[in-house]
Amino acid sequence: MNTQDAELVVLLQQDDVSAFDSLYWKYHQAVYRNIFKFVKEPIGTEDILQEVFTRLWEKRKEINATQSVAGWLFVISFNLSVDYVRRKLREQTIHKELYNINPEEDFGLENKNVYEEQYQLLEEAIAQLSPRKRKIVTMCKLEGKTYDEVAAEMNISRNTVKEHLSIAMAKLNEYIQKNKEHKYIVLFLLFLNYHD
Repeated sequence: MNTQDAELVVLLQQDDVSAFDSLYWKYHQAVYRNIFKFVKEPIGTEDILQEVFTRLWEKRKEINATQSVAGWLFVISFNLSVDYVRRKLREQTIHKELYNINPEEDFGLENKNVYEEQYQLLEEAIAQLSPRKRKIVTMCKLEGKTYDEVAAEMNISRNTVKEHLSIAMAKLNEYIQKNKEHKYIVLFLLFLNYHD
């Protein structure tokens, strides 16, 4: 657990705007990259990014400071990205062929059970990894750091980072597929794998 993030979440829950700013500046680039690789549109990505951090402020009292705020932002951005892509596909009238998502279905952050399930699943899957792999996944996937940045911070080679991440992602995918039957699981795994 990132103790600095946990402290920031506690301050955020006390309506501390500077804590919000700190979390924004720490994670906005990683969140932007995750969204962009999924929706592939700068304007849409900016809109979703703004909405992610709006949700962070609005839901600040509900966030668990002992859990990963990076994971929370990741799941929020995933849900909003899926909603965005679904709306776009519906506009183009080809959504059924591509994702077979029912446009009448209430999916997204308002469906708290879906959100909680995804978040818990991600947390559980990462918790199954060894400490080193857990750290690499968190840094590369949730915090959006490059292989080189992680290698420098952990004092290991770039290739070692790639190898550990590759093994870790295979284990995460296996864990997620085995432990939950969720109709959006393929999209979730795609999103998780997007910036390899």
